[in-house]
Parts: sequence; C-alpha cells; structure tokens
Amino acid sequence: MRRMIRDRLLDPLRRLLRQGASAEELALSAALGLVIGNIPVLGVSTVLCVAIAVRFRLNLAAIQLAQAAMAPTQWLLLLPFLRLGEWLTRSPRVPLTVRTGRALLAAGPGHATAALGFATLQAGLAWLVVAPLAVFALYKLLTPVFVRALAQRMA
Repeated sequence: MRRMIRDRLLDPLRRLLRQGASAEELALSAALGLVIGNIPVLGVSTVLCVAIAVRFRLNLAAIQLAQAAMAPTQWLLLLPFLRLGEWLTRSPRVPLTVRTGRALLAAGPGHATAALGFATLQAGLAWLVVAPLAVFALYKLLTPVFVRALAQRMA
C-alpha cells in the first residue's frame, strides 16, 4: 500500500515541484483533489476538479492526481456521508445494504439514481459540511511537507 501511494501520488507530486510549481499551490491543489475525490455524488469529481483548477488557476495535474487517488475511498465513504446527511436532516434511515445495492445496480443506473436521489442529496449535504474543514486541515498539513520537499530539491 505504501509503495502504491508513493508511486501513484507522492512521486508525481514531487516531479511537479521539480517543474516549478510552488509548495503552497501544490498543497492547495492536492488538498482540494483529496477532498473532492471523496464527494458522495459519483461521476462529478473530475469535472468539479477541472472547473476549480481552471477558475482559481491551480495546478490541474496535482488536483486530478489527488482526486483520482481517492476512487477507492470515495466508495468507502458513501455510507458514512449518507448516515451523516440523514442525521443532519433528521431523516429516516435509508435501508441500504449490499443486497439492496446489488438489486438497485441490477435494475440499471437510472433506477438506482432515481431510488437514491434524496439519499444522494443528503450525502452531498454532509460532504459540504465536512469538506471545507477537511480542505483546510489537509492544506495546513501538506504545506510544510511540500515546503520541505522543495527545500530538499534546492539543496
């Protein structure tokens, strides 16, 4: 697992530093990509990352790299975001199990989307509550890491 993280995330980010990206810009791009990569609305993270990177002139490669690395955790966090969304909206619990999930997928993506539409909105609301704090914390955590990596590169 460590090797995969190093090979697919850390080494490419180090290469971006060597190409002249600032440590702060990479930290923000990576933090946003990591958080957006876990949005509980499947299929929107790539487009959202591109839009944010272009609008705020962030490093597109870094944000997409971090976002893509989150594909496994995006699936893992769907249910926790759904449960938090239910709690925030004081809604009844959606009876979501592996069996019901398979049945929804077997009926087709359109049926699954229609059946889980409100649940997706609840999960998205929960993500919106968590996301700003997560981006801030990750940015604060990653900035000194990239500053150190840049200093090592210069030495």
